Parts: sequence; C-alpha cells; structure tokens
Amino acid sequence: MAQVYLSLGSNINRAQYIRAALDALAGQFGDLQVSRVFESEAVGFLGDNFYNLVVGLHTDLPVGQLALCLRGIEDANGRLRSGPMFSARTLDIDILTYDNLTGAIDGVKLPRGEIVKNAFVLQPLAEIAPEVLHPVEQKTYRQLWDEYDQASQKLWPVEFNWP
Repeated sequence: MAQVYLSLGSNINRAQYIRAALDALAGQFGDLQVSRVFESEAVGFLGDNFYNLVVGLHTDLPVGQLALCLRGIEDANGRLRSGPMFSARTLDIDILTYDNLTGAIDGVKLPRGEIVKNAFVLQPLAEIAPEVLHPVEQKTYRQLWDEYDQASQKLWPVEFNWP
C-alpha cells in the first residue's frame, strides 16, 4: 500500500466541505492521519479566507485512479471548474506525495510544488509527517518548515472538530 499525503482546502462553507471531504476519504480509504485545520488568506487572488489541512492515508489505487477518485469527491461537493484557476472553491484536494514517486505520473506532477512554496501546505504536512523526507529536497518536512520564511504567509490554527 502506498503512503499518500493530500492537501485539502475550502473557502466556501469551509467547515461543511472539509467535513464532507474527510467523511468521503475515510469511507474510501479507512483510517486517516489528519493535521489540525489552519485558516489562511487566499493566495493568488482576492477572496475569502481558506481552511486548509493535510491528510495522510494508505491506498492500493495507482496515482491516476487516485486522482480520479479525488476529483469525484470534489465534484460531489460542488466544485466548479469553469472559473479561473485561482478562485473561490468549495473543495480542493491535491495529491502532495505518493510514496517517494517523482515526476509526472498519470498526469500528476509529484511531489506537488506547493509543498515548499505555501505555508498552508508545509506546516500541516510537517505536523503529521515531521520525519518523512521530501522525495526531491531530501530534507524532512520538519526541516523544511523550520527553514521556511514563516512570516511570508499568514496562517493560524482554528478550532475544528471531526468526526
């Protein structure tokens, strides 16, 4: 079984859609490793704040089938794909890593570049997988978070209960 880390985000009815995504992921994959939920300002556009978190899970699905499954969860939760890339969304689920795979696999670029660029991905990933090595950087997520310019993006934990 592959170890996979996903990022989840929402800035429309945030708590509702994050809970729905966690329910769907748990139903599909079983036990989840779930970070705290963080609130952050929108990046790349003006919009309402996001809720973001990282989820770890195990799966036998190949990368392409996993991506289709995640897209189905997004679509079932009202995700619209007709607007600009950087825009408000009910739910965004991205594959961050799939084991230690690198490169374009089934149309998915691994590891996802956002890991080292966005605090709302790196901090929750460092929280649940502090000793795991980034497959390209060859540093742990804790090391990467410690080296990150933490003042560059506003991010704060929020009270969130699931299930």
